[in-house]
Amino acid sequence: MPERRSAWAEAQERLRAAATTEPGRLRIIGAVLAVLVVTFGACTAWQMSDRSAAADDVLHRSQPLSADAAEIYRSLADANTAAASGFLAGGQEPAEVRERYRDDIAMASRKLAEAATNTRGSTGSQSSIAQITKLNALLPTYAERVETARTYNRQGLPLGGAYLRSANALMQQEMLPAAKRLYDAERERLDADYDDARSYPWAAIAVGVLALAVLVWAQRRNYQRTNRVFNHGLVTATAAATVVLLWLVAGHSVAYGSLNESYDQGVKSLNALNSARISTLQARSSENLTLVARGSVTVPDGPNAGKDAYDIDYQQRMRELGDFTDGQVRGSLDAARELADDETGSARVSEAVDAVKEWQKRHKAARAADTEGNYDLALDRVIGEDNPTGESFDQVDEALRKALAHEKADFQQAAEDGRGAMTGLPVGAASLALLGATGAVLGIGRRLSEYR
Repeated sequence: MPERRSAWAEAQERLRAAATTEPGRLRIIGAVLAVLVVTFGACTAWQMSDRSAAADDVLHRSQPLSADAAEIYRSLADANTAAASGFLAGGQEPAEVRERYRDDIAMASRKLAEAATNTRGSTGSQSSIAQITKLNALLPTYAERVETARTYNRQGLPLGGAYLRSANALMQQEMLPAAKRLYDAERERLDADYDDARSYPWAAIAVGVLALAVLVWAQRRNYQRTNRVFNHGLVTATAAATVVLLWLVAGHSVAYGSLNESYDQGVKSLNALNSARISTLQARSSENLTLVARGSVTVPDGPNAGKDAYDIDYQQRMRELGDFTDGQVRGSLDAARELADDETGSARVSEAVDAVKEWQKRHKAARAADTEGNYDLALDRVIGEDNPTGESFDQVDEALRKALAHEKADFQQAAEDGRGAMTGLPVGAASLALLGATGAVLGIGRRLSEYR
């Protein structure tokens, strides 16, 4: 009784038998060509769909979330500044300062709610959710301490200053660090989406090159055996594969360039401007608290031991903006000006630089008056009517706000261009691949018909 062979062994034998005849070889070549072209189209559609989705996430998810996180930080820092400014004004707090504080608290609450909704269930969002939860828990406590400080301040009781310093400590030591961690987490997610959107589709390119190489080989083989220059089906398959490969390389290259532009001239600029704006807000808050504390809070140790802690913090925030003593800007404002890619953006940052320089001059005069014991004059130079430091602060903040709006528009335009360069490529690649596979099968079929 003959030994029973496996189905795999029988299939291999039939394949070897088929390969010994020209029709059999043609059938194998046709199958290989069809599989290669379809695989090329499927791989292109898959990889470019992923990159297009990542580019869409950059534009509509991760960058807006990063901007919201920056806005949360800004709103909290500005609320702290407004609270200190209102306290300095005494019992009758200016209505515009009170309104600014309320708007900042409302903005922070709204952005925290939106961030919680948008990050829930997203990949890598656990860190963000933890910080949002913490901020939501601390915000009412902070607002309560500020209101208590205002109540005592209206009554002329010094206990108000203690409550305001407690509120500031809560903001500086817990809330702003949590907001910074939230901002950093969203920036990391934005960077990850950029990496996904810009990564080259090497697998699709490799399969495309292989498919074209086999198509050229098949046509050359056909020419050597028939002396016919063209096989219409194979020519169609080659043209379709060539178009897909060129479209893939060109489309992704354009998208890569636009996404790089949106990151280098958009995201980086926004990051530098956000850092500058945060430093500005914290500097203003410390400047106000210097007068609120009246020297009661000092640096405990180190080279600045015994000095006013809030004034030391003000100086630190100013160094973060830039060192203006030698006329050179070295800090977040310097970075923002270097990253500005047009005259409008550069002019906005220059306005902020000029306002910071004026602010430093006015602050120096206010500190001199305070050091000499003239508290009323120092207070007038900080929140008064005649060229106060608050005026310079407002000029800096407004210039940075306009610069942020300008850079955001540049980012959106470049990111839109990057995403648009990939539009239609997945569907187009799949359609052309089906056309190419059909052409390859029909071309080989035409040759097979000559053997019947």
